Amino acid sequence: MITTPRHAYAHARPAVAVDMVIIAMGEGGLELLLIKRGEPPHRGRWALPGGFVRVRDDGDQGEDLDAAAARELREETGLALRDVYLQQLRAFGRPGRDPRGRVISIAYFALVPGDRLVVRSGSDAADARWVGLERVGRLAFDHNEIVAFAVAELERRVQYDPRVAASLVPAAFTKGELRRVVEVLSGAAQDASNFNKRFARMLEDGLVVALGRQRTAAGPGRPAELFRFA
Repeated sequence: MITTPRHAYAHARPAVAVDMVIIAMGEGGLELLLIKRGEPPHRGRWALPGGFVRVRDDGDQGEDLDAAAARELREETGLALRDVYLQQLRAFGRPGRDPRGRVISIAYFALVPGDRLVVRSGSDAADARWVGLERVGRLAFDHNEIVAFAVAELERRVQYDPRVAASLVPAAFTKGELRRVVEVLSGAAQDASNFNKRFARMLEDGLVVALGRQRTAAGPGRPAELFRFA
């Protein structure tokens, strides 16, 4: 006689993964963290960092989605949740997206300040590197689609969510550095007068705090005042 486990049910159970769109601001613009796959499928191809959600058949059933994303972030960059702006994007589950079987991936983006980044290759990756968004080639699986969706979402969010730009500037930043981040994310130049008014409102509302010190200019010009997000 065959005994049916108490956790069994009639519906198919696909594998669930998390894929991480990890973005930082480099000297030339936005950069994306990619890993070179060390195992099949797509061995040797560049892809987004990610992995399968850990599932168990006991009472707690395994890992929460956000916990899986935080774990992958830590394994691939050495960063904790407190160091980044981590947000879930959406699910990608087109049949055939993974040759190993039916895999539904929950995509996240993580915005990382460049002054807090430590890149490391995960256990299943042969290499990891930062690549400018304009130089990202054809990635494994449907990861180009995921990246395109994430970039469009960032362009939308930067208009109303100050955490987006705040997560890409250094802990102590200048107004010019923040303006550059906003311009790169939105894809449009910021009118100096309008940006200064917006920045002044952020100071009045307590979103931004003046540090009372300046960054020494590397070349000719006045030192720039430093700020931090509250």
